[in-house]
Amino acid sequence: MNIILVSASTARARSYTLDWRHGSAIAAAVVFALILFTLVFNYVTLKWAAAAKHPWLQAIVLADQREEAQRVQVKVEGHLNAMALKLGDLEAQVIRLEGLGERLARVAGLKPQELPQSAIAAPPGRGGAVSTSMPSRELSVSEFSALLERLVRQVDQRADQLSVLEALLIQNSANRSFLPTQLPVVEGWYSSNFGYRIDPFTGQHSFHEGIDFPAEKGTPIVSAASGKVVSADWHPQYGKMIEVDHGNGLVSRYAHASTMDVREGDLVVRGQPIGAVGSTGRSTGPHLHFEVRLNGVPQNPARFLQH
Repeated sequence: MNIILVSASTARARSYTLDWRHGSAIAAAVVFALILFTLVFNYVTLKWAAAAKHPWLQAIVLADQREEAQRVQVKVEGHLNAMALKLGDLEAQVIRLEGLGERLARVAGLKPQELPQSAIAAPPGRGGAVSTSMPSRELSVSEFSALLERLVRQVDQRADQLSVLEALLIQNSANRSFLPTQLPVVEGWYSSNFGYRIDPFTGQHSFHEGIDFPAEKGTPIVSAASGKVVSADWHPQYGKMIEVDHGNGLVSRYAHASTMDVREGDLVVRGQPIGAVGSTGRSTGPHLHFEVRLNGVPQNPARFLQH
C-alpha cells in the first residue's frame, strides 16, 4: 500500500509504502488503546458510581459482590466439610485409643479409675518466647488442612502401635498364666528350701528337689499355674500327689496332700484349689512339698515364685 503526501507550500510530493508489518503495528496500537480506554472507563465509572451512590449502579455492584461472596462461601463450606470429615476420623481414633488404654490397663493389672486423670482433664503446659527471627503469621486453610491430616495419620499410627503392644501384652500374660508363679499355699513360707540339706529321717546330706510349705492340715492347695492334671494318685514317698502339666515340658508337683480334689485329665487354672495340705507319705508333719520340673529335671521353684 502506497501513500503519497503533497505539500501545498513547497509543491513537493512524498511517498510512503506500508506493508503487513505496519498494519500489524497499527492494529496492535488500536487494540491497546481500546483496552486502556476500557480500563480507564471502568475505573472512572466505578469511582463515579461509588461517589454518586446511584441505586442502579449500586445494585449492579452489590450483585457482583453477592456472587463473589457466594463463590467464596461455597469454597469455604467445601473446606469446612472436608475438615469436618477429618475431625470425625480423628474423634473415632481417639475413642479407639481410649478403649486400647483401658484394655492395656486391665492387662497390666490396673483399673481404669487408677490411671491419672489430670493429664486428660487439663492440657499439658507449654510456653516459650516470641520469636524475633521468624515472624508469626496466620495459617491458611490449606496449611491447616495439611496439619490436621498429619495429626490424623499420627493418631492412626499410635493406635496401630498400641494394638501391637496390646497383642504382645496379652500373649505375655497368657504365657505367664502357664508359669508356676502362684504360691501353692496362700501366705505360705518355706521350712525347707531347694538344694542340699540334712535329711530329717536319715540325718544324711541329701538333695531336696522342692520346697516345703508348712501349714495346718486341710489348708487349701492351689495350682501354681494353669495346665492339665497328668497325675492324681498315691506315691510311696510323696503320699497323695498331684502333677500338673503346664506345657513345654514344665510340670508342677504337689505332694503329701490329705485330699485331692482333681483327677487325671482335668484342666485347672492358675489359683484354682486342687487339694488340701496333709502329711501322707514320707513326711514328719503337715506341710506341702512343692516341686517344679522341666523335662523331668528338678528346678528351683523359688526362681518361678519370685516373679
